[in-house]
Amino acid sequence: MVTLNGIGVVGAGGEGRALAAYLASRGLPVHLCTRDTRVASTLNARGHLKGEFPLSLVTNDPAELLACCRVVFIATVTTAYPEVAAKLAPHLTPDHVVVLFSSKLCGSVEFSCLLRQSGVTGVDVVETDALFAARPDGDDSVDVLGMKGWNLISGATPGAVDRHADMLIEWFPMLERARNPIERGLTDFGAVAHVPIALANLGTIDRAEDLLFYAEGLSERTVVLLEQVEREFGAVAAVYGARLLPMTEVLDRYYGCTTTSLLDAIRSVEPYKAIQAPQSLDHRFLREDISSTLVPLQALAARAGVATPMVDAAITIKSAIGRADYAASGRTLARLDWEALTHKEILSRI
Repeated sequence: MVTLNGIGVVGAGGEGRALAAYLASRGLPVHLCTRDTRVASTLNARGHLKGEFPLSLVTNDPAELLACCRVVFIATVTTAYPEVAAKLAPHLTPDHVVVLFSSKLCGSVEFSCLLRQSGVTGVDVVETDALFAARPDGDDSVDVLGMKGWNLISGATPGAVDRHADMLIEWFPMLERARNPIERGLTDFGAVAHVPIALANLGTIDRAEDLLFYAEGLSERTVVLLEQVEREFGAVAAVYGARLLPMTEVLDRYYGCTTTSLLDAIRSVEPYKAIQAPQSLDHRFLREDISSTLVPLQALAARAGVATPMVDAAITIKSAIGRADYAASGRTLARLDWEALTHKEILSRI
């Protein structure tokens, strides 16, 4: 893979900054594309990743970024993919590879569809999960609370993964190949946890009261919400040729934890201990996981004849509270170009 004189990172939130600092720490020249060009050309990283990491370029111009970067990481929220794809499309060529950093369920498939709708073909799109628990601080800093010790990679097509897996694993040795994008997308503790924990604390979050999201947001009784969602994730994965690890093991591979129970595991994950709950029910935490994981999960489950009552309830409740139709506006099968496919045809496609 020719990288020319830079690796591109699109997005300068906590994840984008942590990613940029990490790549720079490995001696790679990093070019950052962000709306907010006040972000400094040297990132000061604290916490798990420490040091000052120079950036080769900070720009708000996708053309400038793609002119010198053949590998481009997208570290924005997944609900911004239509906007990001539209801005990048005029400047992408088959020499580029797009790497989604936190794609949720079948993000690489959606992004490829968005590019095709813009007339762009031949661009490989691959994906992994967000690998950092990180928060931006001012214009030049990022607090890296933790870095995952394991995760999966997949892509819009098996060929895309074949062509770029070695490159990604060289840069991120903790990565392994998933069986398919559904396995990668459902191996996501945040997607299992964020919405059920929020539902168990609706009033507290809506009143913007202080709450340690993971440390205080669950009890022996309410953790059953997560356990039910986890079972539904596993049932859907199984009918699409995927196998999910127990979430206790996922958390242990991520950060290390106590694995005696899911509640014990959550409470013992070091980076989670200080994470505050959102102070709004419209937080991207919830919109993103509903739109980009639970909605496509529900649609894939229905196509395969698998019942998902807890996921269905979560989408219904969040839609009512947010006065939005997430089942229509989220990552539908139509947005994956799978609307006309049967379960067996989707399974064959992936």
